[in-house]
Amino acid sequence: MNTSLRGVIYIAIGACSYGVLATFVKLANGAGHGTAGLAFSQYLFGAIALTLISMLPSKKMAGRTSLNTSTYSKLKLVLFGTFLGLTSSFYYLSIQYVPVSIGIILLMQTIWMGVVLEFFIARHLINKTKIIGAVIAIIGTILAAKVIETEFHLDFRGIGFGLLAALSFTGVMYATSSIALQLSNVTRTKYLVYGGFLAIILFWNVEIFDEFNWLLFLKWGSFLGFFGTLVPPILFNKGFPLVGTGLGSIVAALEIPISVLSAYWLLEEQITGMQWLGIAIIIFAVVIINLKRKP
Repeated sequence: MNTSLRGVIYIAIGACSYGVLATFVKLANGAGHGTAGLAFSQYLFGAIALTLISMLPSKKMAGRTSLNTSTYSKLKLVLFGTFLGLTSSFYYLSIQYVPVSIGIILLMQTIWMGVVLEFFIARHLINKTKIIGAVIAIIGTILAAKVIETEFHLDFRGIGFGLLAALSFTGVMYATSSIALQLSNVTRTKYLVYGGFLAIILFWNVEIFDEFNWLLFLKWGSFLGFFGTLVPPILFNKGFPLVGTGLGSIVAALEIPISVLSAYWLLEEQITGMQWLGIAIIIFAVVIINLKRKP
């Protein structure tokens, strides 16, 4: 198997893992489990698992982490990792008020938000193609979110939390591609998850004590933690260097149809033809934004 194909497979599996997450959160909610307990269980599992994995002997890890393990780098990762916990919190709150198929579309507004962030921090990377792609993504969102379907009414709380999740996720994307790159993938993921875990505790605080129990942790927390805070970050960190950000971002967009299909199959959410058209347009926008012009 060649290197590029391996990278595509890593990213595709990571995207599918992220894609099923919201559906199972909603299933757990339907079984009577609160969002605070679920989010805390997910990040507790991720923090424990990554701590144990980082203790395993590895020449590759040891060689990379010895370059610069300054306290500043770790604190910076923890700080940006809080966006990870906020993303999960806002996203899980969003799907309490809107269908999962709409929630994932709102989360993917990070497509154009990332372009806006790039404009402020690396303006030289912005070109007309990216701006056009961002506009196309917004048009696709209008269709995919059923905004123009008069018989469908969206809860503004769900929209608000969904957009906050997208804003936080934009911070996560920046951190994973820019912060403390000299550290190993596992080490970087570990400290990002530590930051996310801290954000979960601060965000939900006393509700965690009311909703958390060890049975919840074993049944749902381990599943959400494995597919939400363990597998995707590690696979993305392995896959993106092999295929590059452009192709990697396009493959990662697989998360959108996977999320919509899992909601259709497991939650029996109705998906209209207009929504599928909007999703196709959004994925097309991802392709446009990540196209590289030949010199």
